Amino acid sequence: MIGSLMMCVSVLVLLFGMLAGIAMGIQHDFTLGPAHAHLNLVGGVLLFLFGLYYRLVPEAGSMLLARIQGWLHIVGGTLFPAGVAVVLLKGPSFEAAPIVGSLLVVVAMTLFTVVVFRTSRA
Repeated sequence: MIGSLMMCVSVLVLLFGMLAGIAMGIQHDFTLGPAHAHLNLVGGVLLFLFGLYYRLVPEAGSMLLARIQGWLHIVGGTLFPAGVAVVLLKGPSFEAAPIVGSLLVVVAMTLFTVVVFRTSRA
């Protein structure tokens, strides 16, 4: 279940990220380039890879830890690049958003590491 949710959210995030990239290209304004890159990589690609792992290793996806990890990454993976965008547009007084978002992503990655080691077939 969490794997499917992560993959669905991922493709929506990637679609939004691609459209944002096209809009930046049309306007010849790449101010939000760092936010765009983080949105696609952290919010889209990583989320899809996590979801794929949970689909390929069903016992991993059924763990409570996986659901916690998934939701933390969904929130952090969107808050982090959104926060970067706000800082780029409004200034450093908004730095709390990307800091909190990035910390959520790191916690989610740590939980994913635990899940992988617990379910590894090596």
